[in-house]
Amino acid sequence: MCAQLGLFGVVMGMSRLLLSVLALALFALGLLTVLRSPDWLDWKLALLAGEFGHWLALSAVVLGAAVWAARGEHNVWAGAVSAVLALAAGLLLRPSFEAGRIGRGLPEELAAAFGGNVEPKAAFSVAGFFGAAPASVPAETHEYAPGLKLDFFRAVGARPAAPCVIVIHGGGWDSGDRGQLAGFNHWLAGQGYAVAAINYRLAPKFPWPAQREDTRAALAYLKAHAGALGLDATRLVLFGRSAGGQIAGAVAFGGDDPAIRGVITFYAPHDMFFAYTYAREDDILRSPQLMRQYLGGPPAAAKTNYESASGHQRVRPGSPPTLLVHGTIDTLVWYRHSERLEAQLAAARVPHVHLKLPWATHAFEFNLSGPSSQLATYALTHFLAAVTK
Repeated sequence: MCAQLGLFGVVMGMSRLLLSVLALALFALGLLTVLRSPDWLDWKLALLAGEFGHWLALSAVVLGAAVWAARGEHNVWAGAVSAVLALAAGLLLRPSFEAGRIGRGLPEELAAAFGGNVEPKAAFSVAGFFGAAPASVPAETHEYAPGLKLDFFRAVGARPAAPCVIVIHGGGWDSGDRGQLAGFNHWLAGQGYAVAAINYRLAPKFPWPAQREDTRAALAYLKAHAGALGLDATRLVLFGRSAGGQIAGAVAFGGDDPAIRGVITFYAPHDMFFAYTYAREDDILRSPQLMRQYLGGPPAAAKTNYESASGHQRVRPGSPPTLLVHGTIDTLVWYRHSERLEAQLAAARVPHVHLKLPWATHAFEFNLSGPSSQLATYALTHFLAAVTK
């Protein structure tokens, strides 16, 4: 009997230890909605906390209630663990509260910048957490240049000639492909837009400006085949995420193509001189090395490439309207890039909105029902309707 009681005590002790560790883990995750993820930590944990935190918060509340209900003689321990879990739940719910605050002013901000009607739908809602995944739209693969392919998604609906969104993937310029975050392409097609997700040549084998030329080749292909593809060659929008956002901005701001009606960038770098100046050789991406292999060396040795790759420096009056979306605690690309581009756009009187997400990191649109995606898709819906009308 004594042995059984002793074993029971050990099991209970282990359970308390496990629950304590779990509570601390949830609290640590919650901190990633407030603090930038350190370089030594997998940044995807911040994505988990920011875009799925509402579900984690629910688990923290349930667990805290269970701990307190089963506290027995361990009042001090149960109180401490319950308090930690309550703090964790509060932190994990921060993105939802912040999204609600930002969402209240977003419709008017978009209408003031781009015109158009204010959408009756709320920019953010708790009900949005239960949204269904977008319906799958078949992809048609086309070779738009020798060895380069794009996936084309026809617009859902009755439009005979739909505006087209050209999606340029991220990946640090030396990786990634057109299949990145494909759920977003299905969503765009479901909104009535043709979508062309393109591959481009990768560094270091192909340094800049190969990526600019590939994007221009994709644009030329889409225009030449507009009738067969069911798109309007005069209504194109460039959308790039991360490294792809840099390419999108450099192509749109550095060219003079009236068919490009707008630019959308998610968590992208826009000034390569600025990026190189503040990058560290030991950061999570080894950023200086990425830029050297992409742009042909450091700024002193490849000034022309740094200039032509920096959309920030090429903004001028008449540049396409622009929507920037960036998390302010992004580990991979400093949010100051979007802030500085915002200032350039304002100085040139280019219509723009910079949607700042205080809890978000890279790839926030991975969860299309999360707080970031709800706001971002609302902003895109308004932006695309306004610039392609």
